[in-house]
Amino acid sequence: MSADSSPLVGNMATSYGTLTVGMPLDPLSSSVSSVRLSGYCGSPWRVIGYHAVVWVMAGVPLLLFRWKPAWGVHLRFRPCSLARAETLVIEIRDKEDSSWQLHVVRVWTEAVGQARPELPPQTPVEDGRSQVAVGAVPEGVWKDTAPLHSGEEAASGQQVLRYYLFRGQRYVWIEARQAFCQVSLLDQGRTCDDIHHSRSGLGLHDHAVRKTVYGPNVISVPVRSYPQLLVDEALNPYYGFQAFSIGLWLADHYYWYALCIFLISSVSICLSLYKTRKQSQTLSDMVKLSVRVCVCRPGGEEEWVDSSELVPGDCLVLPKGGGLMPCDAVLVAGECMVNESALTGESVPVLKTALPEGPVPYCPETHRRHTLFCGTLVLQARAFVGPHVLAVVTRTGFCTAKGGLVSSILHPRPINFKFYKHSMKFVAALSVLALFGTIYSIFILHRNRAPVNEIVVRALDLVTVVVPPALPAAMTVCTLYAQSRLRRQGIFCIHPLRINLGGKLQLVCFDKTGTLTEDGLDVMGVVPLQGRAFLPLVPEPRRLPMGPLLRALATCHTLSRLQDTPVGDPMDLKMVESTGWVLEEGLAAGTALGTQALAVMRPPAQEPQCQGSEEPLVPVSILGRFPFSSALQRMDVVVAWPGAAQPEAYVKGSPELVAGLCSPETVPTSFTQVLESYTAAGYRVVALAGKPLPITPSLEAAQQLTRDAVEQQLSLLGLLVLRNVLKPQTTPVIQALRGTRIRTVMVTGDNLQTAVTVAQSCGMVGPRERLVILSATPPERGQPASLELLPVESSAAVNGTKGPDRVSSCTVEPDPRSSHLALSGSTFGVLVKYFPKLLPKVLVQGTVFARMAPEQKTELVCELQKLQYCVGMCGDGANDCGALKAADVGISLSQAEASVVSPFTSSMASIECVPMVIREGRCSLDTSFSVFKYMALYSLTQFVSVLILYTLPVPHPGRSHVQGGTLPPAAVHQRALPGGPGALGLRPGVPPPGARRPPGAADTEQHQRHLLQAAAAGLGGLQLRGGLLAGECAGPLPPGLPAVAAAQGRLQEAFQAAGAGAG
Repeated sequence: MSADSSPLVGNMATSYGTLTVGMPLDPLSSSVSSVRLSGYCGSPWRVIGYHAVVWVMAGVPLLLFRWKPAWGVHLRFRPCSLARAETLVIEIRDKEDSSWQLHVVRVWTEAVGQARPELPPQTPVEDGRSQVAVGAVPEGVWKDTAPLHSGEEAASGQQVLRYYLFRGQRYVWIEARQAFCQVSLLDQGRTCDDIHHSRSGLGLHDHAVRKTVYGPNVISVPVRSYPQLLVDEALNPYYGFQAFSIGLWLADHYYWYALCIFLISSVSICLSLYKTRKQSQTLSDMVKLSVRVCVCRPGGEEEWVDSSELVPGDCLVLPKGGGLMPCDAVLVAGECMVNESALTGESVPVLKTALPEGPVPYCPETHRRHTLFCGTLVLQARAFVGPHVLAVVTRTGFCTAKGGLVSSILHPRPINFKFYKHSMKFVAALSVLALFGTIYSIFILHRNRAPVNEIVVRALDLVTVVVPPALPAAMTVCTLYAQSRLRRQGIFCIHPLRINLGGKLQLVCFDKTGTLTEDGLDVMGVVPLQGRAFLPLVPEPRRLPMGPLLRALATCHTLSRLQDTPVGDPMDLKMVESTGWVLEEGLAAGTALGTQALAVMRPPAQEPQCQGSEEPLVPVSILGRFPFSSALQRMDVVVAWPGAAQPEAYVKGSPELVAGLCSPETVPTSFTQVLESYTAAGYRVVALAGKPLPITPSLEAAQQLTRDAVEQQLSLLGLLVLRNVLKPQTTPVIQALRGTRIRTVMVTGDNLQTAVTVAQSCGMVGPRERLVILSATPPERGQPASLELLPVESSAAVNGTKGPDRVSSCTVEPDPRSSHLALSGSTFGVLVKYFPKLLPKVLVQGTVFARMAPEQKTELVCELQKLQYCVGMCGDGANDCGALKAADVGISLSQAEASVVSPFTSSMASIECVPMVIREGRCSLDTSFSVFKYMALYSLTQFVSVLILYTLPVPHPGRSHVQGGTLPPAAVHQRALPGGPGALGLRPGVPPPGARRPPGAADTEQHQRHLLQAAAAGLGGLQLRGGLLAGECAGPLPPGLPAVAAAQGRLQEAFQAAGAGAG
């Protein structure tokens, strides 16, 4: 979430010192928010008036200003331009929510010497939609603003930095742009060459200036003391209303009930303080990171500093033994094996390689395989060119990936839940009703000639009857119990308010690999290529003859050795294991070729080979690597071996893309048929290709290659066939969800035909349901974009061939009754760009989305939310981070106790957690409804009863001193509802000795008691039913989910019958 005043979208300043910005507050949200930034500066007369009002009104305005800080700002300061502002008022409104969130921040100043922060020249200013666009305020708004430094400072050349802090982020004033800008934009547009030029490090002066501008490299979570928390909690309007009610009851001599409410509120406050501080302390300990790091200085010097001193542009020397990353940095020399489970939930180590040089602008997401993110654990670092592994710092503090995720925890996206909104509207309606009731009670009591003090007490007491003070606490209890039960089942929740959303889920998206299917893959065999024809499947790849295909299988991976154990992608591990070759690193890697290498693959000893093998088994050295990219769906390696005149490049990836990179004459005509024969059976297929490179076989030469140079004019080598079986829990859960009319959708990066087969196997697509593949073609050669629909039995749509059933987009109308649609990421992209009106119809029927890039998964979730679906997402966290955060209920399958990627983290490695979250959500939602209905009807019933008793004067036994003969509302609660939960222990016994019941009082009281007990019994049974279900099976179960015990079912029926009879 950002409060940057720079990215303008054509909106002009609405008033003097006010800047209106249309911008997305959350990059994962499709909703566009409005941000108003208003500037204010001090005024002596306004300050005097402010203090005068506070003193005259005995400090009451301070309480109001705490609830409404904008009122205090308007009274104390006067509007001014942003260039002169001392205080800023930030107003944020989401597109889906009409309410404004208001924040008041202070503008700080700090001397930075003669340097001043400026945006890089590459930053565009004409594109208002760009994240880095900076717009200039019209001249009429800022032409009369004062300079940033005074005359004395100008004479000395001293520049003063103006900035403000908002949600951890720092925003600095850019004088040339006349706008506040997030500090992360100061380095926007840096190219890869610029980053490589920073290898020498920063000088002390440059470092000091940057430290002032960027601030310390600290992610600080405020942990307030108990007195501060107590003040904040006690000054909450809810507790203020309770304090008012308790004081009123004490004035009415109603001590016991007031004492009980006071004790309950005190216990609630104490528990809230303890939990709030504990959560803050836990989060603070989790994000706190302070280590000693080695940085480079100009001239080849090295210096050890604390990690809090790091600034963007510093060059880190990474230790070979690894350690925690204190910032975001990009590798410029060497390789690292990194565990990113703390951020993504993915426990498989990831290989990070050096950033390639070039004029391409650096982007953390695009160059993710070269970026080390803050909070991740570097397992090991290895240098190949030079003595050190070097990384240039790109972002610090809350600007890092970890800082952004921590900020999302501290300031979660507002939940658009109608139940909460309607609850507040109902409470407001009760308040209006209380106002009319108060006026009526004053009239009646005055007519009955009650004293003034009695009229005031009775009228105000009526307000505490209509608006139940305990309603918010009762609503919160349901969520807290659901959260604790989820924790006992191994599901951790960092956003408790999203538990209720789990009960509203209408659609759940699932990743395939590692979520629906097992993590591990079994190699079924290799399909070699001879000439332009595929040979039969070879079940044991180790029996292949020595040649390009065997070398590609043994070397095209990103595995590394950690404590003498190969680690890396599970598919790579299985592939290398099937060849029998052994990975060697370190000093041993340089002896095979006689020169330095990244790694060496050694063949097994005495391994039988197929007939026809002419080349001997020799070690193969890996000289260069381009790691796997989800967006590109492939990876490359450069290898050499003793006796080779020139090295070779091998590419491994999705068959469709790899075949597209190969020369047409090397791709067999039967490629489509052979590929479909395996994918239709549910196998995962990976293609391998290669070519010789006209360079010397050395590490230095290989490191100079670009990916584009490697991936041209390739020759297809063969296909690797793997089997990925379903997890045993997948099919029952999918069937249970579909049985409760919850849509299930598969979103995967795998092959479309493989995804279709898995969807049919797990029950997403029933055996008698129709599955249609949708394929889209972008405009080409003057032809408009077009679509085609083909049944799943046909392979034309899967492989992109043009068939006779090709139709225009305007005639596509899938059968909404029984059809499921399957489409690829490329088709989804064409629909979004060229067929936006058709997209909703496709999403309503879409069940399988294959070959989806990570950003497309996020976009899919957002598009489904636009269709008013309450969307859940379940994935392993590897390529699903954006989708998990964008979904209403994101569940990450991770062994970590809590992942900051998603609201829910499940320690169980299966989708069994999804029904659990839904059950707990439905339980919490059902109990919340029951509590709300009970307390609402309870208040309304008591309100009507009190008005009746005011109208018909009835003396209260033991309270004959009450003039006017009226019965206090609290006493009505005490006597009329002896069995209500709120009256436990408050029911009086027999009348005191000597007390005489007034004539007719027995009949009236008995009649009221029967009416109220009947109403309370109807909802009391519903509330008790919710409590029983919450304690036993966590809520009402849909038909497809595990059934309730028989005895409990009979109890439920009995209470429902009792409620119906009472009503």
